Amino acid sequence: MSNLCELSDTNFETEVLNAPLPTLVDFWAPGCGPCQMVVPVVEQLAAEHADSVKVAKLNVDEGPKIAAAYRIHSIPTLMIFKDGEVVDQFVGVQPKAVLQRALDQVTA
Repeated sequence: MSNLCELSDTNFETEVLNAPLPTLVDFWAPGCGPCQMVVPVVEQLAAEHADSVKVAKLNVDEGPKIAAAYRIHSIPTLMIFKDGEVVDQFVGVQPKAVLQRALDQVTA
């Protein structure tokens, strides 16, 4: 079981900024090939960290206000939030090990 959720401009604050757990947010779009390459890694991390990390996805086409607020210019962009603040950010396709290390640091 994972804790993967879909984000929008209307639920971002509740689901990410006010989340009790650190949150990995995947900023993506349907027509983005590299974004599709990240999907399996994000889904694995969501399943493996269901107790300690929330994982969420924001389609930038459907959440333009949030994408603009966080200056998302390239996708995929993955951000880790903790206590409502961005603590790490990755642009482009990342190996699972890189994201795993970042999540380990934020949950330690």
